[in-house]
Amino acid sequence: MTVEREEYGGPVGRTRSGNSDWLTGSRITAVHGVFYRPEGRAGEPEAVEFVIDQGQSVLLTCTSDWTLRITPGAWPLLPDWCVPANQWQHASLTQLPPVPYEGGWTVVGTLERRDGNGEVHEAVIRCEYGDFVVAAGDTLAVRFHPH
Repeated sequence: MTVEREEYGGPVGRTRSGNSDWLTGSRITAVHGVFYRPEGRAGEPEAVEFVIDQGQSVLLTCTSDWTLRITPGAWPLLPDWCVPANQWQHASLTQLPPVPYEGGWTVVGTLERRDGNGEVHEAVIRCEYGDFVVAAGDTLAVRFHPH
């Protein structure tokens, strides 16, 4: 998985040079969708933010060509592209299981699935109790497959 920092003029910063297991060993303490509120919460989120212990987060967003962009998050703040901010919100994803009693999911590995152009279209975050699967499209589809 590659993590980039979005700034004016394009992505810069912390790319992970092809090592897709950079999240291994982290503990996911929460998963939140980023929703555009005027559309209601009935649909899928525009982005998903994985909150990692130690106050960090990872944001997965689909781009206009239906590929997946993976960047550092700013939890509990909304992403900068949520304009106007009062029309956006973080919300829990009801289709995902609650956090395990240990307080988080421990990541045991990650996988990026790429399209014919080499662009990431799906990310799998493998945890001890199951896998989070995030797929890009018009919006994001987020699933959890228990082991």
